[in-house]
Amino acid sequence: MESIGVKIVVIGGGTGSFTLLSELKNYTHNITALVNMVDDGGSTGQLRDELGVLPAGDIRQCLVALSTTPRVRDLFNYRFDDGGMKGHAFGNLFMAALEKMTGSFADAVETASEVLSVKGRVEPITLDDVKMVVKLDDGTVVNGQHNAESLKIPEGQKPWLDLEPEANINPRAKKAIVEADLVVIAPGLLYGSLAPALLVKGVTRALAESKAKKIYVCNLVTKPGQNDGYSVADFAAEIERFSGVPLDYVLYNNHRPAADLIEKYAHDGEFLVDWDEDDLETKHYRAIGKRLIADGAWVNKNADSDPLAAQRSLIRHDADRVARELMRIFFA
Repeated sequence: MESIGVKIVVIGGGTGSFTLLSELKNYTHNITALVNMVDDGGSTGQLRDELGVLPAGDIRQCLVALSTTPRVRDLFNYRFDDGGMKGHAFGNLFMAALEKMTGSFADAVETASEVLSVKGRVEPITLDDVKMVVKLDDGTVVNGQHNAESLKIPEGQKPWLDLEPEANINPRAKKAIVEADLVVIAPGLLYGSLAPALLVKGVTRALAESKAKKIYVCNLVTKPGQNDGYSVADFAAEIERFSGVPLDYVLYNNHRPAADLIEKYAHDGEFLVDWDEDDLETKHYRAIGKRLIADGAWVNKNADSDPLAAQRSLIRHDADRVARELMRIFFA
């Protein structure tokens, strides 16, 4: 079926992209998810190490988000809880088998898209086999996304990231960015998910060439030890530092959730991302604050098939609210 509607590109990976894509697909068929390729933990990391395949975990999540077949979607999310395949998601195994069979990760993604009846497209932002490297001012070097998740960044320092070896943009990803009407940088791990996608060689140039409105949907909470005390403006500044291009819009939540949820997060060292409206008004981008947070605690509908997902954050963006605001920005 020919793609119709606003051409939207979503850059990211993981839960943030999954949440946004799940609703954004209801507003256009012409959506492309561009996914970072540095995942090296859990099932994905084990398959990378043992089979030499590219990381499928975040790709799988985006495929599932855009799928129109509930039964197959649940199958791809199913995670084995015992035996030799304990911890592996079926979708990761399926993608690994396809890549080994076809010799091409791009072909594997395309075939999986057909099986899942995906509305739109999912593309790896690079087809190179890369790992992320985090470097701090004190000389600390951490290799790999999984290791970087527990990294404590000293207060006041801004880490730098490299991709090793150098990664080149997937030509399909470049084409999608250049031809887009909206480029959306999804909420997600700032240094573990978003920065590695933006640092791929060719992404900055594609963003600069694109006439699309460039929008960052800011995170709801901070990650302890990595962006403690970051405001909306701080997150946006880091996105621009890694992307190399100015944002046109920053969309952020300006509603505080229930006190019990805030307390639950504070106990784990996570805090709601704060905002300063006066400061944001001085920025070159337009900052739009709306109630973007989901009402009440998020309930994981896939907890049985994906127990790891059940451990993730309870505070969630209301994906439909975010999608509606993105469409308003486009038509403004």
